[in-house]
Amino acid sequence: MNAANDALGAVCSLLAIAIAALVSGVVTWTSRPLLQRYALARPNARSSHRIPTPQGAGIAVTAATLLVASAWAAWASVAIPPALIAATVMIALVGFADDIRSLPVLVRLVLQAAAVGAVVFTAPETARIVPALPLALERGLILLAGVWFVNLVNFMDGLDLMTVAEVVPVTAALLLLGLFGDLSWPTALIAATLCGAMLGFAPFNKPVAKVFLGDVGSLPIGLLLGWCLLELAWGGQPAAALLLPAYYLVDSTITLFRRIARREQFWSAHRSHFYQRATNHGFTVSRVIGEVFALNLVLALLAIVTVRAGSTAITLLSLLAGATAVGFVLRRFSRPQES
Repeated sequence: MNAANDALGAVCSLLAIAIAALVSGVVTWTSRPLLQRYALARPNARSSHRIPTPQGAGIAVTAATLLVASAWAAWASVAIPPALIAATVMIALVGFADDIRSLPVLVRLVLQAAAVGAVVFTAPETARIVPALPLALERGLILLAGVWFVNLVNFMDGLDLMTVAEVVPVTAALLLLGLFGDLSWPTALIAATLCGAMLGFAPFNKPVAKVFLGDVGSLPIGLLLGWCLLELAWGGQPAAALLLPAYYLVDSTITLFRRIARREQFWSAHRSHFYQRATNHGFTVSRVIGEVFALNLVLALLAIVTVRAGSTAITLLSLLAGATAVGFVLRRFSRPQES
C-alpha cells in the first residue's frame, strides 16, 4: 500500500508540474504584447540586456503557482496556509507597482516586511528552529532573514534564465523530500507548482530573453521559495535549508557587504554580483547559467543526502562540500577567462 501511495504521489506531482508549466507558458505567451506596450525594460549602464525587453512575466509564474497549487490542494484536501497565498498576492502587487513606477525604498521594504511578517507570525508556535531562543526573538530574526531573502532573489534575477537555474533545482529537491516523507505535502505541492511554472516560463527567458520576470515575479518567487525553505528548517533540517539556496545566499550577501564597505548605495541597481562580473570576464551568459545550474544540482544532492542520512558527521561534511563548491564557482566568476 505504501508503494502504491508513493507512486500515486509521484504521478500527482508530475501532473501538477506539467499543468503549472502549461498555464505559465500560455499566460506568458498571451501577455507578451501587453507587457511590450506597458512594461518595457530599457537597457541602461547596469543592465545585462542590450535591447528593450518587456518585463512582468512573473504574473504568469505567480498565477500558475498559486492557482494550480490551490486547485490541487482543494482536490487532495491539503491545507495551504491562507496567509501565504494572501502575502504572495500582496508582494506581487508591490512588485508590479515597482515595475510600472519605481517605489521609494522605504515603502518597498515596509510592504515586503508586512508580507513576510504575515507568513512568519501566523505560523504555529510549535514551529521552531532554535527552541532555546525566545519565540518573539526567533520570529523577529526570521522576519529579517525573510525580507533579505525576498530581496536577494530579486537582486540575483539579473541574467537570462538565472532564476530558472536557481529555482528549478531547489524546488525539485524540495519535491523529492516531500515524496520521501521528509517535508509536508503542502510545502511539496507549492514547490512542485513553482517548479512547473518556472519551466513554463523558461523558453521565453532563454538567451536572448523575449521577456523578463520583473519584480512582480522575483519578489513572490522569493517569498514562496523562502517559505518552503523555512518549512524545511522548521522540520528539523536547517542545514539542508541553507544548502539548497547557498549560491544565491553567498553571492548576494558577499556583494552586499562589499558595497557597504565601499560606501556605495547598496539598495540601488548595480553590476557587481559575481555572476555579473563573470560576463565582464569573458563568460558567455549560457556558460554562467550552466555553471550555476550544475552547482545547484550539486547543492540539491548534498541537501537530500543530509536529510536522508540523518547523521551529524554527514551534515558537517555536506556543509563543507557545499561551501567548497560555492567558493570554487565564485572564484571562477571572479577571474578573467583565459583566451
